[in-house]
Amino acid sequence: MKKFRKVLDGLTTSSPVNVGSAPVCSSTAGTPTAAVTPREIEVQETLVSENFQICKTVRHGFPYQPTALAFDPVQKILAIGSRSGGVRILGRPGVDCFCQHESGAAVLQLQFLINEGALVTACADDTLHLWNLRQKRPAILHSLKFNRERITFCHLPFQSKWLYVGTERGNTHIVNIESFILSGYVIMWNKAIELSTKTHPGPVVHLSDSPKDEGRLLIGFESGTVVQWDLRVKKADFRIYYDEAIHSVSWHHEGKQFMCSHSDGSLTTWSLRNTSKPFQVTFPHGKTQRDGKKPESCKPILKVEYKTTRNSSEPFVIFSGGLSYDKASRRPTLTIMHGKSITVLEMDHPIVDFLVLCETPYPNEVQEPYAVAVLLEKDFILVDLTQSSFPIFENPFPMDIHESPVTCTAYFADCPPDIIPVLYSIGAKHKKQGYSHKEWPVSGGTWTLGAQTYPEIIITGHADGSIKFWDATAITLQMLYKLKTSKVFEKPKAGEGRGAEMVEEDPYAVQMVSWCPQSRLFCVVGISAHVILYRLSKHDATTEIVSLEVRLQCDVEDVLSPCEAESTPGLSDQSSHSPSRPLPAREALPPRACVTASPASR
Repeated sequence: MKKFRKVLDGLTTSSPVNVGSAPVCSSTAGTPTAAVTPREIEVQETLVSENFQICKTVRHGFPYQPTALAFDPVQKILAIGSRSGGVRILGRPGVDCFCQHESGAAVLQLQFLINEGALVTACADDTLHLWNLRQKRPAILHSLKFNRERITFCHLPFQSKWLYVGTERGNTHIVNIESFILSGYVIMWNKAIELSTKTHPGPVVHLSDSPKDEGRLLIGFESGTVVQWDLRVKKADFRIYYDEAIHSVSWHHEGKQFMCSHSDGSLTTWSLRNTSKPFQVTFPHGKTQRDGKKPESCKPILKVEYKTTRNSSEPFVIFSGGLSYDKASRRPTLTIMHGKSITVLEMDHPIVDFLVLCETPYPNEVQEPYAVAVLLEKDFILVDLTQSSFPIFENPFPMDIHESPVTCTAYFADCPPDIIPVLYSIGAKHKKQGYSHKEWPVSGGTWTLGAQTYPEIIITGHADGSIKFWDATAITLQMLYKLKTSKVFEKPKAGEGRGAEMVEEDPYAVQMVSWCPQSRLFCVVGISAHVILYRLSKHDATTEIVSLEVRLQCDVEDVLSPCEAESTPGLSDQSSHSPSRPLPAREALPPRACVTASPASR
C-alpha cells in the first residue's frame, strides 16, 4: 500500500503541461530541459505480492487447550502452557507475550527461575527447555532431551541451581540449571523405597524440598508412597506407605508437617515426629457415617495447597475436586477451607491447574496468600482471598473472545478520536458487578505503546447474536461495548410460529457487519435473513422499532417461465406488486429477508 501511495503522490506533484506546446522546466544548472509528460510516467495499476508483507504481531484471546500454569511471585508475571507447545506470558494490563516450541509438543509443566527472568518448560517429548525472558523476544537458551525415561514432574527450589526431574520409572534426576546438563546424581526408585516392598511405587508425582532444610527432598510416588531423601548422605530419612494413590503434596511453612491429597477424596496430614500413620484424615465432601465408620469415597482431590497466614492461626487449605459421587451433575469446583468455614466455588469449565499467590517467595516464611489463580479449559480467573466472599478479579485480558463462537469480524482503522471514549462510557454502564475492588494482582512487566497513534477498532459478531466492540489501539484488546441483537426479537414460544424442526440452532447468529464510524450508522446481517440498522447514541433513547418486510425471493409456485409470462402479462409482475405487510415491533421475523430499522438504538 505504501508503494501505491507513492504512485499517487507522483501524479499529484507532476507539473501540468500546455496542450500543443513542448513542456519546459528549469534544471538546477539553469538550462531549460524538457519535462516528463504524464504519458511517460509508468503507473502500476495493480498491486503485487511484493507490496505486502504479512507477519504475526500479537495474539488475542485465551490459549487453546491449556495444560500448565506458573507464577513468579517477585516479578509478578504468569505463564500458561498449551497442548500445541505454546507459552503465554502475562503481566500487568498490556503485557502479553507468546512463545512457541518448534517441536509443537505439549507443555507438561512450567517452572520460573524466580526473579531471574528465565523459565523452564517440560514438554511431552521428554525435553526440558530453558527460556530467556530478559530480551524483547524470548528465546530458548538450552535444551535437554531424555531418551530412556519419560518426564512426569519437575521442581526448582527458590534461589537454587539444581532442578529436580521425576520420571515415569520412579527415578529422580538432578539438572544443573546453569549449564543445563545432568549432574550424574540419580535417586533410583528401589533405593528410595527399599527393596523390601517388592513392588514398583509408580511414577513420581511430587518433588519438593523441605522448608527447614533444602538438602532434604520429599518424593511422592503415585502408589501412595512418600520418601524424604537426604541429598548429602544419599539415604532416606523416612518412608510413608499409604493405601490410597497420591495426587499432590503441600508443606506447612515450618517444615514439621505436610498434607497429601488422595484418589478417594481424602486429605491426610502427616507429622515428621511420627510417620507411621497420618495424625489427621479428612473427607471434606464425604458424608459422615452414623456408626463412626470411614466416610464414603469421593472423587479424587487432584491438587491441594496448604498455606498459613499471620492474622489467623487457621491455615488456608485449597483444593480442586473431591466432591461426592452422588453429585455427578455439579460443575467442577474449587474448595477453600479456612478454619471451620468451607467455601465451594463452582467453575464453568474443568479445572486444568491452580496456584495460590503468596506475598513471599521463601517457603520457610508465613505464606500470607492473597489470591488463587485458576486455569480452566476455556478461561482464566483470579480469586481474591482477602475478602470473605472470595470475589474474582476483573480480568483486563480478553479471555472471553469466544464466549460465544465468533461468526464474523471487521477491522476499522483511522476512526474518529472520540468514538472509543463514547463506546467505553456506554459499555461501562452495563459492566458486571461483584468484582473485587482491588487491582489485578499480576502486575509485572513493562508496557510500551506501539508506534501507531491512530485509533483501531475490531468488531466481532457471535453465534448468540451479540456484537462486541474492541479497542485494538494499544496492541492488547480492550472490550468497549457489547450489543445484543437478540433483544430486537421476541423468543418464539414452543409450538407457535415456525415448527420446531425449522428453528435453527443459532437463529440470531451474526453473518456480516458494516459500520460507518463517522455517521455512527451500524448495520448487522443475521443468519435468519434479517438486517438490523442501528444508530449509535451517547444517551439512552426509547423509540419504536420500525420493521419492513422485503421479499428478496419468490415462492416456488410463483415462478413463471418466460413463455408463460408473455402469454399472461398480468401475472408477470405479481410478486413485485404484492403488498408488503409491516411487522409489529419485536415480532419474530419469518424466514424471508427483512430489514429492521432502528433510528436511535444504543
